[in-house]
Amino acid sequence: MPPTQEIECTNDECFLDMFENHYTYDVPDDYGVSDLQCPVCGGTDCLVAINV
Repeated sequence: MPPTQEIECTNDECFLDMFENHYTYDVPDDYGVSDLQCPVCGGTDCLVAINV
């Protein structure tokens, strides 16, 4: 099954609590949260992976 990852936006001014990112089987090994952007506030340094 392709990997999924829960991501939290820590920007106090953003109303998004968290989102789940679904990847394909061919996602590069070096691809991570730092390569993403919050879909609501557009921030990049405010995203943190949630480890469950």
